Amino acid sequence: MHCDLDSTVPEWIIEYPQTEGLFRRLELEMHCGGKSLRYVCQQRGLDPLEVLGGLRAAVRSDDSAADDDAAQ
Repeated sequence: MHCDLDSTVPEWIIEYPQTEGLFRRLELEMHCGGKSLRYVCQQRGLDPLEVLGGLRAAVRSDDSAADDDAAQ
């Protein structure tokens, strides 16, 4: 699955559990009733593209850590 701005917050957390911390820090509704990430961000006054960048960085960071663990 590929998550993007049209994905829901629960879809993000299911696919990429490592993003849950960012959702909590930003106080974004994690049980948003099927609303898109874009909508939830706009309702909180956050830039959806900045939040998306943070989520992608969290995913990349976790992937890098997993690669490092596999190399050891």
